[in-house]
This record gives sequence, C-alpha cells and structure tokens, in this order.
Amino acid sequence: MIVSPSLLAADFANLGKEIEMINRSKADWLHFDVMDGVFVPNISFGFPVLESVARLCQKPLDVHLMIENPMKFVRQFSDLGTYMMTLHYEACPHLHRNIQQIHEAGMKAGVALNPHTPVSLVEDVLADADMILLMTVNPGFGGQKFIEHSIDKVRKLRRVIDEMGTDTLIQVDGGVNLETGRRLAEAGVDVLVAGSYVFGAERPEERVESLRCL
Repeated sequence: MIVSPSLLAADFANLGKEIEMINRSKADWLHFDVMDGVFVPNISFGFPVLESVARLCQKPLDVHLMIENPMKFVRQFSDLGTYMMTLHYEACPHLHRNIQQIHEAGMKAGVALNPHTPVSLVEDVLADADMILLMTVNPGFGGQKFIEHSIDKVRKLRRVIDEMGTDTLIQVDGGVNLETGRRLAEAGVDVLVAGSYVFGAERPEERVESLRCL
C-alpha cells in the first residue's frame, strides 16, 4: 500500500520537525492540500509554504488542488518538483486537455472526485490519468467522519479499471485510519491519504508503517 500523509493535519508551529518525521518514516509520498476558499469553503496553503516544504521534504509531493482554475498554476507546481498534480473533475470542463498539459509539464496527473460525483464520469479519461482520487469526506476540512458509501464507490472504480486494463491508481482521502484503511484496501485502493491518524499520533512513524502493511 502506498501511504501519503496529509500535511493539513500537521502541527504548523513545528512544520520543520513534522517534515523531518515524514523523511524518517516509510511514507511513500507527502500529500499537500491546496484550497482557495472558492471551490471549497476553506483556505489552506499557498506557494510560499509549498516552496519551503519542497526544500525540506525528501518524499515525492502529492499535490491535491481544491481550487478553481487549477491549470493557471501548472508551471509553478512543475517548477517546484511536484510528482503528482491532482485536480478536481468538478473544476475542469476540459479535463482531457488538462491531463495532457500536466503530463507535458513533467508531472503525473490525478483526477479527484467529490463524494457525490459518480465514478462513471471519469471512464473516458482512465487511460490517460495516472490516478483517481476518491474523496471519502467532503473536501475542505480535515478530521471529518468517513463516508461509508465510499467503499462501494471504490469497488466500482476498481472493477472498471480492471476491465479496461489500465494502470490507474486509486487514492482515497478522508477519515482514513487502520480500520477504514483495511476495508479500503480490501475494496481495491492503491494509495491511502491519512491526516490526523498519522500526525495526531504519539508515534506517527508507526502509524505510517501500519497503513503500508495493509
């Protein structure tokens, strides 16, 4: 299992130490949520914070854009060394073109779906997208309760990907802990994003390892 701890749940007063912990851990990626207060009702990080994190972090950056007009910033994210740039289906009327632009900028391309958005709507880009991110809470805030329907949604997407024979990864974000993580793994998830379950623990590195073993 690929594990991508979500920096949104970190202690921002000790951000350097939190990044050092991620570097020591067996985390595969670092998940970085960007919110604009328009697409979602919250504001998170901007480029000054991301630039600082990119300098310190030794893990690939998994950037999740919960913003309007995400392609406006594709070059800036590429210049920072972003590994995976994920934008929302709901924010992109020209999604196929946007995936191509992300690839042309040297990054992997992910497509995120809100809880109400059916997986059938991304079937036509599965051959092009590197990852589909299923939101298992409503985007905008950390610490929310896991939406149970997400398990069935993962199964549906897993079935479609297997039938099409693509290498598209399935990522989930929201309410992930050891119990929900195990169920998601059984349903076919490839990448777990975990926030408070990792950063809120006394031994966060052990939490990361427990998820990687699922």
